[in-house]
Amino acid sequence: MKDTALSYGGRHLHAPDPGAPALALDGVAAGHSGAAPILHDVSFALPIGKRFALVGPNGSGKSTLLKTVAGLLPMCGGNIRVFGLRVGACHHRTSYVPQRQSINWDFPVDVRRFTLAGRFVHTGWLRRPSAECHAVVDGVLASLGLTEIARRPIGELSGGQQQRLLLARAAAQESDLLLLDEPLNAVDAASRVLVGALLDRLQRAGKSMIVSTHDVGTHDLPFDDVLSIEDGTVRGGAR
Repeated sequence: MKDTALSYGGRHLHAPDPGAPALALDGVAAGHSGAAPILHDVSFALPIGKRFALVGPNGSGKSTLLKTVAGLLPMCGGNIRVFGLRVGACHHRTSYVPQRQSINWDFPVDVRRFTLAGRFVHTGWLRRPSAECHAVVDGVLASLGLTEIARRPIGELSGGQQQRLLLARAAAQESDLLLLDEPLNAVDAASRVLVGALLDRLQRAGKSMIVSTHDVGTHDLPFDDVLSIEDGTVRGGAR
């Protein structure tokens, strides 16, 4: 068994509940600390291996919902379970892909090292990445057409390359639940094809996903269900 102290700061891995959905929200209210809640009484369940669209305009609460599930924002009511576990019980099972503009692209790191950061939940920050980690990163970079620019600083990438890189880091984590915030927003056609193909492969491998978007009709990703969000209230999905 792996030493998890360096990976999780003293938290231990927990086995998922085999009968639980990938994600379940029950009456969740959430938002930024000290402010009025942005989400109101959100309840839905994401079955294992399914891909849901989260559709709503800017300011509707899409990013807030994904960040709350990822453990980046606090709840002020309700309950969230990830594979039957509380949020944060086992971070390696969940990957959050933020919107591109939220990243500091001037940070001095190249494409390969940025992607390798997705493996740190397994190895810990003070251990050298294993041969397995490097093999996973090589495969992910190849699948997203990033191999030839693996040594390029991230600040030199195009918008489409940056979006592919964010997904590469998440895919390298090999998590079971992916939370993707506008992954196809303002990217080129080639990037859309590569991202779509990777998401298809991940779903076939049993991964579960929530993909936020302004309009499900703006791209050709297939979805198993659509969650509509407006003013912090969600409609759709199994309850």
